Parts: sequence; C-alpha cells; structure tokens
Amino acid sequence: MGEVVEDSGVTPSSMGIDSSSPVVSTPPMQTQYNSPSLSRKPLLLIEHPSLANKKTPKTSRTPNFMTPLGSPIRRAIQLTKLDPQDAWLPITESRNGNALYAAFHTLCSGIGIQALVLPVSFTVLGWAWGIICLTVAFVWQMYTLRLLVKLHESTETGMRYSRYLQLFSATFGDKMGKFFALFPIMYLSGGTCVALIIIGGSTMKLFYQIVCGGHGCTAKPLTMVEWYLVFTCAAVLLSQLPNLNSIAGVSLIGAVTAVGYCTIMWLISVTEGRLDNVSYDRVVPASNVVWIFGVLNSLGIIAFAFRGHNLTLEIQATMPSSEKHPSHVLMWRGVQVAYVIIAMCLFPLAIGGYWAYGDKIPENWRNANCNLSIPRDETLPNLF
Repeated sequence: MGEVVEDSGVTPSSMGIDSSSPVVSTPPMQTQYNSPSLSRKPLLLIEHPSLANKKTPKTSRTPNFMTPLGSPIRRAIQLTKLDPQDAWLPITESRNGNALYAAFHTLCSGIGIQALVLPVSFTVLGWAWGIICLTVAFVWQMYTLRLLVKLHESTETGMRYSRYLQLFSATFGDKMGKFFALFPIMYLSGGTCVALIIIGGSTMKLFYQIVCGGHGCTAKPLTMVEWYLVFTCAAVLLSQLPNLNSIAGVSLIGAVTAVGYCTIMWLISVTEGRLDNVSYDRVVPASNVVWIFGVLNSLGIIAFAFRGHNLTLEIQATMPSSEKHPSHVLMWRGVQVAYVIIAMCLFPLAIGGYWAYGDKIPENWRNANCNLSIPRDETLPNLF
C-alpha cells in the first residue's frame, strides 16, 4: 500500500530488450549527407537513453562535409561580403545602380577629346595598318574590360574589389600589390587631374570667348590660371553630390556631348568633301629614326583614344549583387552598349577624317576643325 511506483521510462518498443545490452543506433545512410532534408540536426537516429537528457548545443556543429556543394544560405552570405570602407566612401555608398547607369558612366569615361586626333595616326600608318591597329586596340579594350568586370567579384570568397589597389593586393599579396600598384595609381591619378584641369580651364575660356564674340564681356578678362581655378571650383562643387549614382545625369550630359562633337566632326569632314590634291600616300620621313618615332607616336595616339579602365571597378561597385543576379551581368551589358556607341564614333572619325584631309592633316587638321578667332597657342591645348 505504501510503496511508491517509479516510472522507469520503459517504452513499449523496449520492453522485450535486455537492459544490460547496449542500444544499437542505426548508422545514417550516406544519402543523408547529401539530402537537404536529412542534413539538418538532429538526425533521425535512435540514441542511447543516457544521451537523451543532454541539452541541445547553442551553435551548430554540422561539419562542412555535410553540404559538400555549399548550401544556398552559405553562398548567399559569401556573396554579400561588403568592405566597410565602401559603405563609408561616397563614391561606392549607393548600390542601386543598373545597366543604364553603367552605360552612361562608361560612355562618358570611355570617349574624350583625344579621339579627335585619330586621323593623324593614319598619315603614318596608312589605310590598311591604321584600320588594323585601330581594330586591334578596340578588341584589346573590350578584352581587358571583360577581365576587370569578371575580377571585380570573387566567386570563392564573395569579396568585391572596388579599387585597383584591392585587386592587386588580392592577386600579388599586400606587399607586392602595393609595390606594383601604389606608385602607378598615384602618378596616373595626379596626371589625370592635371590634364583635366588644363583641358577644362582652356575649354571654359574658349567657350567664354565664343559666347562673347571674341571681344570680351568685361574690361579685364580672366587669365588662364584663373580659368583653371574656376574649373577646379566647379569640380569641387560637383563632388559634393552624395555618390556616383547621383551624378548619372551628369554622366549622361557628358556622354551626349562627347558623342555629339565626335559625330559632328566626321559628318562635317564627309559632307564638305575632300580637299584639293589630297594624297593618301604615307608621309615619307627624313630618316629611319624619324619613321620609327612616327610609328610609335601613331600607335600612342590610337592607344590614347581608348580610356575608361580607371572607373570600371568603381562603376560596378555601385551595383547590387546576389547569387542569382551577380553584378557582372548588368555591368557587362552596360559596357557593351557603351562601346557599340564608342565604336560608331571612333571609326567614322578616324576613317572619315583621313579620307577628307589625307596627307594634309598635320598642317590643316587643327585649323579646319578649330577655325576660331583665338590665338593658336590657346587652340592647341583644347585640341589635345
């Protein structure tokens, strides 16, 4: 009557089993390791009764081999690794870009006023070699841009390399990456800034003189150095915009103007017709040394007409990326659209300009395209 009956925890399935013999758990099948539903913990196993009272671990101890191909969650986490510096720097703060923005930025940065001197290279190279070199340079430009677009985002770690220094460090290591990239990036960036200030200030002065009719709207016009300062102040004001996506409209205006003046140049050359006594024979140099330097200069003119690599990584950094929609798809689509338009500008400009002026380009090209009431020493910086 006073006896206390304790529940021994014996289930009906274990009543016929000797308590002295250990409980044998069924080993998991190999297919459980690859099955998405059975790779989760706890597995459907019959455990020993002594292990039933253990607490569930707070952290998952599932080994990596349980998902040999990588679960979608892990891959999604890897593809969203962002550099905290990218979120802090204004140029890569916004990540809502699209292929249209990429086309605007790439077109604005990929074509410039240096393309106007492309016909000069044909006077040394001739028709055949000029077209071949221009085509090879265009193909090489597309190939290198394709490499940059693919290298921007690592498929293994998910890191996005938004700058050349980061890409060099990931390729060659921190020390060798800085050794190879730091100095070239510094002097190229400095040289680009100086060149843009000179071209921008000279162009603003030229525009001012055209609008005022060459007589000057004030009693004391600005000097060349003061025009450089005006352009620098305008660039500083423009830099106050929050991020790169916010200046897509500015890039659109720059792209339209670049395409516009290139198209106007070759259309005028073709519609006005060829000059009298035009010859397409290559210019005969005075010596072999002069000829070699002329060829190198012509190749440099063609190479100088292609640009835009310095902004490719940063443009792509403003785009969203995921496993299903990686950023390189939208970026490459925008690059393709931009360079189709660039090819439609550069090739007619080089071929049409050489067809219209021939061997008279070195002495007539600047005056024919920049026939303005300004001194000769001020026209040259605007052309180059």
